[in-house]
Amino acid sequence: MAGSDARAQAVGSDLQEGQAGRYAWLLVLGVAVGFFEAAVVVYLRELLYPAGFRFPIVMASPRVEIVELARELASLVLLAAGAHLAGRFFLERFAAFAILFGTWDLLYYVFLRIVLGWPESLATWDILFLLPTTWVGPVLAPVINAMSMVIFGALIWYHKSKERLIALKRREWILLILGSLTVVWAYIEDYVNFLHQEFSWNEIFFPSDAGRLMDLASTYIPLGFNWWIFGTGQLIIILAIGLWCFSHRGSQRVSQST
Repeated sequence: MAGSDARAQAVGSDLQEGQAGRYAWLLVLGVAVGFFEAAVVVYLRELLYPAGFRFPIVMASPRVEIVELARELASLVLLAAGAHLAGRFFLERFAAFAILFGTWDLLYYVFLRIVLGWPESLATWDILFLLPTTWVGPVLAPVINAMSMVIFGALIWYHKSKERLIALKRREWILLILGSLTVVWAYIEDYVNFLHQEFSWNEIFFPSDAGRLMDLASTYIPLGFNWWIFGTGQLIIILAIGLWCFSHRGSQRVSQST
């Protein structure tokens, strides 16, 4: 019996060390991707914004635009692949993706600050993403999202390490999705409302005349960021995380079927 207990403890110790190693490599990958993303932006700004980034948006050639959209999609695929390899079941992989995405986003701005001296502050406006349309907002907003993702992912891995991980309930998934969509709307609202002056909603997301839409987009200057919408979405996400954390009180069981 004593030998069996010793072997069980050794196996448990090995598993915890393995998990710590995977967690550390996730952070390394997130830092590396953050640098690569920052490097691409440095090159683009040298070409398109030699005097420094500012609105209105300077449009690249159609070929470069397509490559940039594909690169953003490839970045998400890279993070998803890393998360899949790091985790053994869905919730663990979801946590790994959240940690990777959040680390990438935070370090991206750190590296841009080091190389370009930009952003000047957390209130500086930025083009955040291009899929399915252009996202814009003050740097503070994605920093808040990134920190939330890293914290949530770390909490999942923490409960996993304590062998008391509980799956997210349907209500928590619904809240996470609803909150995330609300946050996305906060990022695209000002831009799509600007385009909606001349284009229908369908044409904004599925343009039949991309050239004319790009011509209008090249005159876009942000008028304001709706912090109320963003804050509502972020609070919904925090509520989902809080409900999930609350469900762990006194729990000792582990769920690997999620």
